[in-house]
Amino acid sequence: MHEIEPYYRWLQYYNPAEDERSPFHGKEYNFDVYSDTIYGYYIDPSWDFMGSETLYIKILFADYDHQFVIIEFIGEWNDTINNDIMHLKRNIIDHLSMQGINKYILIGENVMNFHGSDDCYYEEWFEDVEDGWIAAVNFPEFVRSEMQLYNLDSYVNMGGTLQIENWRTLPPQRFFERVDQLIVRRLG
Repeated sequence: MHEIEPYYRWLQYYNPAEDERSPFHGKEYNFDVYSDTIYGYYIDPSWDFMGSETLYIKILFADYDHQFVIIEFIGEWNDTINNDIMHLKRNIIDHLSMQGINKYILIGENVMNFHGSDDCYYEEWFEDVEDGWIAAVNFPEFVRSEMQLYNLDSYVNMGGTLQIENWRTLPPQRFFERVDQLIVRRLG
């Protein structure tokens, strides 16, 4: 797991540690020491702790004018034991919502498992976005299936055309535009 890095090519456009509106503003990264672990496996120091022992994130891009954020995940999304959605909602999403963000692109290629609980935080998040949306991009099929068992697809758009394998070839604004068009088609 220590070899899985968050996508870094967009650092030329956005760095959450340098963004005064980011929940990670001012964070200093030590790339000489691997200290964070998920189930005893070290992870790359670029990942950010959001309050969960099993799920880490990286805010890859935020655009406050267009009200969207792109967040990449690594680990096990465990709402049953660790209440990961509560940590995500209270420590990250609430902060970003206060900054005007209402469109969320969640990249889940490195989410290795999902354990659900109730859907209260998802429902609250969905209500908070009002004219926006939440999109889960590239989550593994077995993770999406588990999420659907807990009715999370009522709040989070996932699967189908949102499996965008070439997202890394796009600049962040074009990637957002592509996801936005897909969501508008679904909602229309």
